[in-house]
Amino acid sequence: MTQASSKIPVTVLTGYLGAGKTTLLNRILTEEHGKRYAVIVNEFGEVGIDNDLVVGADEEVFEMNNGCVCCTVRGDLIRVLQGLMKRKGGFDAIIVETTGLADPGPVAQTFFVDDDVKARTALDSVTAVVDAKHIMLRLSDSKEAVEQIAFADQIVLNKTDLVSEDDLRHVESRIRRINPLAPIHRAQRSNVPLDAILGKHSFDLERITDLEPDFLNPAHGEPGHVHDEHCGHDHHHHHHDHDHVHDEHCGHDHHGHASAIHDDGVKGVSLTLDKPVDGQKITAWLNELLAKRGPDILRAKGIIDVKGENKRLVFQAVHMILEGDFQREWTDKDKRYSRMVFIGRDLNEAELKAGFEATAA
Repeated sequence: MTQASSKIPVTVLTGYLGAGKTTLLNRILTEEHGKRYAVIVNEFGEVGIDNDLVVGADEEVFEMNNGCVCCTVRGDLIRVLQGLMKRKGGFDAIIVETTGLADPGPVAQTFFVDDDVKARTALDSVTAVVDAKHIMLRLSDSKEAVEQIAFADQIVLNKTDLVSEDDLRHVESRIRRINPLAPIHRAQRSNVPLDAILGKHSFDLERITDLEPDFLNPAHGEPGHVHDEHCGHDHHHHHHDHDHVHDEHCGHDHHGHASAIHDDGVKGVSLTLDKPVDGQKITAWLNELLAKRGPDILRAKGIIDVKGENKRLVFQAVHMILEGDFQREWTDKDKRYSRMVFIGRDLNEAELKAGFEATAA
């Protein structure tokens, strides 16, 4: 494994029923990829893992003919994970499938809060499988569908063969508005290469510094759009000067100004600050913000220029769980400034901006 430690990477897989999760799981469980994966599914009935593959369906763990195992969670995820850790031979990766209706937050948090689990596994990524044909409808009637996208750090946009390029662009810009950080992989029948979604280290703090300039490049109208080969933002050259997240009329002509109602108020807000910040103030502000707004802030990431520090402060948050660390030194090539992205519900942009600016040293 590429990770320095022997921790097993875990991918949390979310997506609505019918989006293509099962197809993806069946591929992992049957393809000759030469790796040992453990797939944890919520309920067998719901998932429809191909029964011919399943040996002895009354047990909790099923061996597949390609060396992978499949297990069901009927209760405690931590208990199932501990059981997997005890199996001989270990695994290259674990995939946890969440039910179509769940907010992936609590599942992701398991990997930060339980010491035993934390010692043996590392949350690698939250991947959402999205059905290109039905997602617009889902986003307007389901808060879970919105949360799954908001929470993800990888998005598999599936069934792209069923919609036009124009519609795809429309869907992609809608996804971007909810989540400006996650790269979008287009797929048909969940044919995304497994290495595109497994082994991404999306939750390693060291990797946040790699996210430049894609992460938040002020030269681009839109954070995150750079790393998406076919992001068709035909509308966004009109607004090159301002950050499109702040721009309520950025290409939402399809539903006037009522967009907040449609996506449950979930959106990405990006902030930048050119002055170095006071280390204590920024920590206090983030802690207070998460304590107050934690349930509404699904994800946050940032790279901060702290006064008097040669290293950059990097942080990420999953709901109320905040972790941060000083990572590599700023170099002459770096443009030193602070930037962060919050993805959440009903975020008050002006308030966040004022709070952030007040932490300047």
